[in-house]
Amino acid sequence: MNSNLGPKHKSLYVLPNLLTTASLFAGFWGMLLAINGAFEQAALAILISCFFDGIDGKVARLTRASSDFGIQYDSLADLVAFGVGPALLVYLWQTHVFGRIGIMVSFLFLACGALRLARFNLQAKVSSKKFFIGLPIPAAACTLATFILFHPYIGFIPSIWMARLTLGLTFLLALTMVSKIKYASFKDVEMARAHPFTSTVLVIFLFALIASEPKFLGFVFFILYVFSGYFYTLIFLPLRKSNLREFHKELS
Repeated sequence: MNSNLGPKHKSLYVLPNLLTTASLFAGFWGMLLAINGAFEQAALAILISCFFDGIDGKVARLTRASSDFGIQYDSLADLVAFGVGPALLVYLWQTHVFGRIGIMVSFLFLACGALRLARFNLQAKVSSKKFFIGLPIPAAACTLATFILFHPYIGFIPSIWMARLTLGLTFLLALTMVSKIKYASFKDVEMARAHPFTSTVLVIFLFALIASEPKFLGFVFFILYVFSGYFYTLIFLPLRKSNLREFHKELS
């Protein structure tokens, strides 16, 4: 058996799971903060959890320490950090004013997140690496988290309208997670290999731009990502198919 198929040190198998555990802890800590009314800190905890979630898979691939156990553990951690945490947070922050409707919309976010994770686990080996089908649950959670950080910029809106806006956004994100809308996965390594310098400059530029005004531009980035899927699936793809049909007609 080729020794290069696994990590040189067996202890490296633990490293990705430690990062997943850090993501899980950040999500749990965010729930405690939300219960205590520290909503902005809870939102930051979700973003920290997303950071750890983003690097655990990369570390697993770099160290060749991927495992079926790690995949399942990561999925369960995502459900807590990006499903239960944000659902509880938005309910305590805004949607509780709607009573049962607020409970059901917050629960819908959690339930759709669980369904999204289950579908992803089943389709991961056969689906395209370039696109996600449905909004990924970390992106949905980060959209809600950055919206909480963004809301002082629209503080002039009456509180009841802020609650309605939060309710509508939570409902939209829930349905988008279980939709057939396509989202860029940013896993197209061929493009990065073909244009390494351009890709690096673009990443640095985006990081510097968001870091300049993170509370404002963070939400702008995530909400644009949410609507980019709708634009690509509902407008761009039909137009491209229509143009291709016209092109084939002209050739025939």
